[in-house]
Amino acid sequence: MKQNLLSLAAIGLLLLPMSLASQEKATDANSGSQNVSPFTQSSKKFNDWSISVGAGVPLIQSADMVSIKNGNGKNLFGYSAYISVDKAITHAFGLNLQYDRGETRQGYANTKDHEVLPAREIAGRTQYDAISILGDLNFSNLLRRVDNKSPFRWALHGYAGIGTIAYKSYRQNPGKDYQLLNFERKPFKLNSLFGQAGAGLKFKINNRIDIEGRVMYVVTGDDEFDGAGVGQNGYNLIEDQISDNFFNTTLGLTFKIGKHESHLMWHDPLQEIYYKLDVINDKTQDLEVCKKGDVDNDGVCDDWDRQLDTPAGARVDGAGVALDTDLDGVIDLYDKCVTVPGPIESQGCPVTLNNSETGLASDDSSLLKGVEFDLNSDRVLPSNTPVLNIAINYINSSSNHFKVVGATDTRGTDEYNQSLSERRANNVKEYLIQNGADGNKLEAVGKGKTDLLYPECEPAEKCPEWKNRANRRVYFEAK
Repeated sequence: MKQNLLSLAAIGLLLLPMSLASQEKATDANSGSQNVSPFTQSSKKFNDWSISVGAGVPLIQSADMVSIKNGNGKNLFGYSAYISVDKAITHAFGLNLQYDRGETRQGYANTKDHEVLPAREIAGRTQYDAISILGDLNFSNLLRRVDNKSPFRWALHGYAGIGTIAYKSYRQNPGKDYQLLNFERKPFKLNSLFGQAGAGLKFKINNRIDIEGRVMYVVTGDDEFDGAGVGQNGYNLIEDQISDNFFNTTLGLTFKIGKHESHLMWHDPLQEIYYKLDVINDKTQDLEVCKKGDVDNDGVCDDWDRQLDTPAGARVDGAGVALDTDLDGVIDLYDKCVTVPGPIESQGCPVTLNNSETGLASDDSSLLKGVEFDLNSDRVLPSNTPVLNIAINYINSSSNHFKVVGATDTRGTDEYNQSLSERRANNVKEYLIQNGADGNKLEAVGKGKTDLLYPECEPAEKCPEWKNRANRRVYFEAK
């Protein structure tokens, strides 16, 4: 009983902030109304500030004088460094205030093919300072499946933003052994704006430090950046453009600031729930209050255990029942999609399309009610591939042969729809064969607009578009 009470108390602690937030804050401490604890920096359970530093190599890629395979056939490497203050707004998005400093090296630009100038070579370098605001999108946190199985230590980030850039570009003319200032751009002016975007791959070394490899593409918005120059005294001979752009490849460290163990960009709420349950189980086991023992060793005494055969390794609630977070009948231990309901046959993951009128069918007359297509299209949509992949296993394991039947909605002529339905059926058949289905069991058939899932959609204007889309389908029939 004590363990039940402790487990309920832990769940109550998790729900308490939501309960308190729904009540009005007391305006008079002596009025007897319910006081609410406000959300403050000290009440947070994760850190959301960090500082990042890094260094790397910038390579001008799009300009008159470039760093990558320039006119002299070489790669010329400069250097760069950055420091940023990072604020996580949510677990998947943040803002970074970043300062970059570096030097690019470019040239030689060979002008021998130019109609006016004789064969010659020039070289340049550019020193730059930039301040920018970057949006930080954590793709891994945005797309990953929340579970209790494995720690997540890799994260793919996308960055994009704008800022102001100041630079000095230098040019070394043919026959000279020194470089002269070619152009200087001041920051914080309208014509000094620049943009950059790219991606980074982070690895969590520990709760305080991450290491990240990053590749950014910088659009300077200026044709003077490379030092080649424009006009009568310049060598703007190769790229007639208004922007000299470069790649900046860096390796850096992120230092997470705060008193908490977890950072918001790595935070896993479900792990927190499981951790608290583990703490409760550890404490109750120390009490040694079980009179009849714990036959399934799940931390809940047999006196009040409602599931005495809990599988080893499964997490349980206070009554000893294995946790099933999404209530789909597959316990979390065996559930491949912990937070999304799905059937037992697919290990707790969904297998049907969003449209309830399409997807897997359970009767013997057909394998699929419909794989839908866009209007006037015979392309197999990426959204259909999960169902088709399941169909491949069904076809290969079945002793039956199947017709791959194509159909259309009621728009268009009979001749056009017949041809379109045949192409749809053949494309689905070809997809199945290419992905492992037994082609000897499949026959493609087109029925045009004579086989409607919703016959009342004649003409198409009588029905909502979702019904017409359901009519544009390919389905399977057992022969």
